Amino acid sequence: MSLRDYLHEKAAESRHNEVLAYLVFLAGAIFYVGGVLETLSLPTQPQWFLFIPYQTSPIEGAILGMAMVISGIIFVAVGIGAGIGFSHSRGWYMGELKNTNSAEEAKLGEKLGKPRRAKKMA
Repeated sequence: MSLRDYLHEKAAESRHNEVLAYLVFLAGAIFYVGGVLETLSLPTQPQWFLFIPYQTSPIEGAILGMAMVISGIIFVAVGIGAGIGFSHSRGWYMGELKNTNSAEEAKLGEKLGKPRRAKKMA
């Protein structure tokens, strides 16, 4: 396997992982909304801490709602962080792939005896 093929595969893998990270973000958003709706559907009025509703009285749905809100916020944070990380790694792989292609084109041009043409500036 050549370096070019390896970099291409790693860029594709990173793109796939980036999509999965954004799906984790969406799952977190759904969990968060579900937890908020669960907490708001309780018979008593919830208290709010910033954008997180919580219930201090021992009601059946309060634990489920709080668990969904907390897991939703964690999923959202992990999804965004992982998506940004995979996006940066994909950018690095694409840059290295571009450098590798340029080097291979230069070698091929030297082998064929043709000088490499300069790119036109727009």
